[in-house]
Amino acid sequence: MKKVLISACLLGVKCRHNGRDSKSDEVMERLGGDEFVPVCPEQLGGLSTPRPPAEIVGGDGADVLDGSASVITVEGEDKTSEFLGGAHQTLEIAKSHNATHAVLKSKSPSCGCGRIYDGTFTGELGDGDGVTAALLRRQGIQVMTEADIETDESSQES
Repeated sequence: MKKVLISACLLGVKCRHNGRDSKSDEVMERLGGDEFVPVCPEQLGGLSTPRPPAEIVGGDGADVLDGSASVITVEGEDKTSEFLGGAHQTLEIAKSHNATHAVLKSKSPSCGCGRIYDGTFTGELGDGDGVTAALLRRQGIQVMTEADIETDESSQES
């Protein structure tokens, strides 16, 4: 049994920006033999629930880590430090549990992996990772989203 870091919202915790969850029974079934370590990087960074939606402006999570992009709310508030703080706390949790894998919420400015909202608040996606996903990848943790697991499961049934 391996320990898998997982976005708490995928387990049914109502911690998303809109106060809802993104519970995924498919992910829980697929990873049923693994031990889940739930995290919400945004709450760990000190953000409340609910909270205004935020997107990365000027790049992706790797750029935020490097100081060349910011995480801004739809209201124009800079929440970069909160997103960075939550990412680093999530990494510490991963290390303390010896987690080598993470299943994170797709499209999120924290957890998105491969595709995230593009910073225009129009619902458009762009290439890149969220802040937490980028930090975990840099530390050698295998990162994927619930969409990757659900897609993988569907392709195995075909």
